[in-house]
Amino acid sequence: MPFIPHTEDDVTAMLNVIGVQSIDDLFDEIPPDLRAVGLDGIPPGLSEMEIAQLMQARARNDGLPLCFIGAGAYDHHIPAAVWQLTTRGEFYSAYTPYQAEASQGTLQVLYEFQSMMTALTGLDVSNASLYDGATALAEAVLMAVRANRKVSSKRVLMPRTVHPAYRRTVQSIVRNQGIELVEIPFDPQNGCTRLEQLDAAADDRCAALVIPQPNFFGILEDVDALTDWAHARDALAIGVVNPLALALLSPPGDWGSDGADIACGEGQPLGMPLASGGPYLGFLCCQQAFVRQLPGRIAGKTLDLDNKVGYTLTLQAREQHIRRSKATSNICTNQGLLVTAATIHMAILGAEGLERVAAACHANTRQLTQLLCQIPGVEPLFDGPIFHEQALRLPMAAADVLSSLAAQNLLGGFDLGQDYPELGSSILVCATELRGDEDINAYVSKLARILETCA
Repeated sequence: MPFIPHTEDDVTAMLNVIGVQSIDDLFDEIPPDLRAVGLDGIPPGLSEMEIAQLMQARARNDGLPLCFIGAGAYDHHIPAAVWQLTTRGEFYSAYTPYQAEASQGTLQVLYEFQSMMTALTGLDVSNASLYDGATALAEAVLMAVRANRKVSSKRVLMPRTVHPAYRRTVQSIVRNQGIELVEIPFDPQNGCTRLEQLDAAADDRCAALVIPQPNFFGILEDVDALTDWAHARDALAIGVVNPLALALLSPPGDWGSDGADIACGEGQPLGMPLASGGPYLGFLCCQQAFVRQLPGRIAGKTLDLDNKVGYTLTLQAREQHIRRSKATSNICTNQGLLVTAATIHMAILGAEGLERVAAACHANTRQLTQLLCQIPGVEPLFDGPIFHEQALRLPMAAADVLSSLAAQNLLGGFDLGQDYPELGSSILVCATELRGDEDINAYVSKLARILETCA
């Protein structure tokens, strides 16, 4: 990152303005016996050249493997302009903007982000982001239980086709509020949630139904039927969506007769590198009727007294300061920097660009699947339609296969047996627009060689 040092004259001038002699004077209220004298175990500081060499060496140790893992985080192309603009000084410190200090530029970025997310999801309102997709789903569940005036139940139907990490995160957050998550099994043949399975679990009224699209296996759910099923029982429909997939698929606002009530998901495909797992970005949208239950904040566009366009924080649910656990939300910030990157990314690609990327991902995954399934013993796990990723059954232990591929500088997929032991030796593979014919053929040849050797 850029480094702009303060000279001794700069520091002296600032101290003179506030009327102290040294920086230590700013901490004179701390008793001497409470001050840290030194940090044991911390080596001496390195020069700029030395630290650059150290970090480059560590980066080389990570290698540059071909990545065919999806499972909620995707290796997409990010135009160079995205982070060149995002890391400009005007944006780089975008963090927790209260009304008083939020610049018009920061507020406009939030407003543009919200506008883009409502366009993608087909819903009326978007907040200015959350921490990540998993916590966004937790907030959506809490929101649905609060917002459902027709049903007093705290039961929420959660299909097992929802990302396993999301389900664990939601459970951790909502269990202490008395909310019961009812797991719904998936059809072993097509990998999606059936209405009959919902009927069997809905022996009592429920507040909401969670609907992933596509689901964790990459399978496309029958979102229209699921949404209408929920509404027929006075339950709210919560869509968990991949924002890139929405460039091709029907948006949550169009699901069923009345549309989903809430939509959430992970914004990582919109300009965020994998970066060892984060930071990422959560989004949350809803119908206008539920805007008062929406956590976080909303930026709005208006005209000032001179009839000039201005931006303002229209709504910010910060009542946790006084209501504590009874607050609408305890989200204390938004991912301002990631919102900026996502907004710039979507603006650069536009609707056509997002659609082309989504189509390329789908085509590459289909090509990869077709070639892999020509290898003896490799076959699709489910027969339902897919987007972006495919579950495959292998003739030998998935962990061993993935380990052998990794030794050849290729990340071959996600081991489904970790979270779905009933699926046996199976993996989830994904090929984004970055994986060309050469990459796909390399994967196929390496997997064929591994399976042939171990046969």
